Amino acid sequence: MPKRDLYKIEGDKLVRTRRHCPKCGEGTFLAEHKDRITCGHCQYTEFKNKTPKPEAAAKPEAKPKEDKPADA
Repeated sequence: MPKRDLYKIEGDKLVRTRRHCPKCGEGTFLAEHKDRITCGHCQYTEFKNKTPKPEAAAKPEAKPKEDKPADA
């Protein structure tokens, strides 16, 4: 990605279009992937929130097994 795509000009101000790494500082941008945001320099990673799948939420809970009394 060219550096010109990391910035845009609004009026008379230069605005960053990507977040910077909290560990490395303002000179290192975070890469945006489908499921995470990552720093290529220090490997800092934040995972994006996942929404639960509808079939996972509809599964009934398994019943716990009852303990049978031991015969003496």
